[in-house]
Amino acid sequence: MMMNQALALLEFNSVAAGVLAVDRMLKQAPIALLRCGSVHPGRYLALVGGSVASTGEAHAAGIQSACDQGVLTDEIFLADPHPLLAAAVTGERAAPQGEAVGVIEVSTSPGLLRGVDAALKGVPVDLVEIRLADDLGGRALAVFDGLLPDVQEALALAGGRLGECAVLCGSSLLPRVDETLREVLAEGTRFTDCAVRVPEGAETVEG
Repeated sequence: MMMNQALALLEFNSVAAGVLAVDRMLKQAPIALLRCGSVHPGRYLALVGGSVASTGEAHAAGIQSACDQGVLTDEIFLADPHPLLAAAVTGERAAPQGEAVGVIEVSTSPGLLRGVDAALKGVPVDLVEIRLADDLGGRALAVFDGLLPDVQEALALAGGRLGECAVLCGSSLLPRVDETLREVLAEGTRFTDCAVRVPEGAETVEG
């Protein structure tokens, strides 16, 4: 797996301006373009990684490009991202194993990364999934799991470290996760990915 010493995520409120900013970032420094593209509602995300120096230079170039046009929604530069966060933003997902699960929903993707990184570095919890804006109306979502007090603390820590541009849209603490829901969360939080499950004892109607 490719490892990046640093990560930067920028969120633009214009797709055209976001594409231009990515071009300038790539020309500014030798970075890896991890993910970029349009998300709801008409925003654009750019996630890059590499050495601390090169990622920092690209991040600064992206901010400058966005500020020139007044299109920056939020941004974050992580010089030393938590390994679980670094894996999750590139699509890795873990099955929840702990007694409790916590879900946090944030108004911007950089704001979510800021909070989740702080939580993972401050509390011994696992990260089940991160979703950045896709099919969430521009919001971002993360799922933690672990011991109940740790998950509770992680939600509080993450929610308090979102930054000035992001708003906490909601959070939920599930002290004892239903086993059927645990199986569902292992596969993700998207409605279209959820397979039919009929727990033992469930009342169903034959067609």
